[in-house]
Amino acid sequence: MGTSASTQVLEKTGRRIPRTRTIGVRVTEPEYLALEAEAWKAGKTVADWARDQILGRPGLHGVGSLDQHLFTELVGIQLLLMNTLGPLLRGERLTAKQLDAVLRQVQSAKARKAQELLTRRLSTEERRI
Repeated sequence: MGTSASTQVLEKTGRRIPRTRTIGVRVTEPEYLALEAEAWKAGKTVADWARDQILGRPGLHGVGSLDQHLFTELVGIQLLLMNTLGPLLRGERLTAKQLDAVLRQVQSAKARKAQELLTRRLSTEERRI
């Protein structure tokens, strides 16, 4: 998102800028309970959690979020393709044992690889700011 004016003032003065503007959203009781549950999982109040979600702050979408799960599965598919397409395109055949080994390797490595990719991307974005 870039560096906002409020962040610049915070860095220069060392004081937090007071929040003076509000955004209101009406939700049903079940929707509020769902939002509250997500906020509690993150260890935040509903207002703080919602603010982070609206502002799209990286790394604030809970460890078990759907986005992170989907990204991890996409990385798993990428690893599977990378480990199997090469031999297949060369005309080699994978035995059932070899395929099982590749699948086990992908299952054990996909979460770590996904986290590495996200960490690398966040550090690249921070350098641009």
